[in-house]
Amino acid sequence: MVKTFTTEVKIFQTMKELEALDEKVNRFILQNRVKRVVSVSDTATTDDSGATIGLVRVLAYEG
Repeated sequence: MVKTFTTEVKIFQTMKELEALDEKVNRFILQNRVKRVVSVSDTATTDDSGATIGLVRVLAYEG
């Protein structure tokens, strides 16, 4: 199974946003009793100028 999470990235707040994203993923794993995480992948999203504006995290897991 695959679950996708997203977060907005604001200048000077990146660490806080990454910690919140980690918490969201960890809460999902606990609440859904995920037995095995197969992989976790992050990719940045950008605006027209190439600036990073968000992050997409994909979690592949066995339930």
